[in-house]
Amino acid sequence: MAYTINKTDGSVVTTITDGTVDNTTSLQLFGKSYSGFGEGLNENLVKLLENAASTSAPSAPLKGELWFDTATSQLKVYDGTSFKPTGGAKTSSSAPTNPGAGDLWHDSDDDQLYVYTGSAFQLVGPVYTSGQTLSGWKIETLPSSGGNKVVSSMYAGNTRVAILSKEDFTPSATQTGFAAIKAGITLNSTLGAVFDGTNTQASFINTTGTSNTSSNVIAGGNFLRADASDTTTGVLTVDNDGGIIIGGSQELSITVDSNDVTIAQTSLDKDLKFTVNDGGVTKTPIEITGSTGTVTINGNLVITGSYDKASVDVSTYVDAFIGLNEGNASNVDGGLIVEQSSTEARLFWDTSESYWSAGNTGSFSQVIRLADAVADGNAAKEKVLKTTAAGLVTVTNVSLAAVGSDITSSTSTSSVSVPTTGQVAKSLKLWGGSTISDDSSNSIAGNRYVETSAPTSGQGSNGDLWFVREA
Repeated sequence: MAYTINKTDGSVVTTITDGTVDNTTSLQLFGKSYSGFGEGLNENLVKLLENAASTSAPSAPLKGELWFDTATSQLKVYDGTSFKPTGGAKTSSSAPTNPGAGDLWHDSDDDQLYVYTGSAFQLVGPVYTSGQTLSGWKIETLPSSGGNKVVSSMYAGNTRVAILSKEDFTPSATQTGFAAIKAGITLNSTLGAVFDGTNTQASFINTTGTSNTSSNVIAGGNFLRADASDTTTGVLTVDNDGGIIIGGSQELSITVDSNDVTIAQTSLDKDLKFTVNDGGVTKTPIEITGSTGTVTINGNLVITGSYDKASVDVSTYVDAFIGLNEGNASNVDGGLIVEQSSTEARLFWDTSESYWSAGNTGSFSQVIRLADAVADGNAAKEKVLKTTAAGLVTVTNVSLAAVGSDITSSTSTSSVSVPTTGQVAKSLKLWGGSTISDDSSNSIAGNRYVETSAPTSGQGSNGDLWFVREA
């Protein structure tokens, strides 16, 4: 009598006649009174135990049949069309061959899980390999005095680089590089981590560093502060004629107008002072008084070029002396020059001659001092004469033009002027009391006496000459 073999759902698999073997399925099905069924039955049991382990799928599988694919080391189930993995991931260093959609593969080299999409394996996670260690975002809970805080930490090579938080808090447990957490992204302080890229706005700039990473990336410490004293090692250029304004009330300004520069003290009647440090002492060599416009120079005024006073006003100086050529290592002439339309007049010290000279248009002569004059013109010729204490002057010769009044009478004795030769001759004619004209007859004024003794009282008359000769 033949056997009818049914599946679980009641459908007929096959009908086996007596004494035969049916191979409609992956197992051998025996008919009644089949000789040697024991061996085949035992083989069927072994196949069931090993799930038909083979590199090739069973040739006549039934829906729901299990097969262990020794090529991929996976347990698969027949879905009525093909064998599919039963679940779990295939662990291997390379992707499985002939995968089905939904198959999982555990990459044993990188310790990552993949899923087969039907066309390729897609990484499920983690995003980093085992060699890269923890890298990427990780959700963590950090304790704080205000309760636990859920944050998202970013790691790179198993090092926490940044923490993303929705609020400010201070961790109660030590977090290396994160003494305090700010709302937003807080970078690890031990790494010197920075944001690098283009930013359109920043609330703060860290000014502690001064080392630029490049010519385009400038450290915050290299920017000038507007709210505190600061220093720059570069040139500060104000490319605007409005210039610079200094002071709490903007008292000092430096401006430009048509390339003319103006330094202005703008406060009413206030002074403009220029000070220097002289050996630790602050001095004011130049001071401009705002209320009067007076310029005061405290110290020496050194002019290397020409001094040109355009006005014709008389300049006055309170000082007793005006120094010229001071500090000049070489001895040069120095003095005063009066400019005229075509000439110039000078009064100067002639260094080569060691005396004062004066003159104009290149013709100069010595200015005589009392010390330059002499009383003895005979001993020191070509010198200016002066009298001795007694009123005497010594000269070799004297040539005089008419000096004083003419002698008109014998009583012209009150004049102290030096007479000329002609005046002396005329005086001789007057001696004798009256004037006798010269008539070429040797007439003379008065009488001439030659005696061996001096005249006595009563002898001669006014104008007479008396010559005493030796006996």
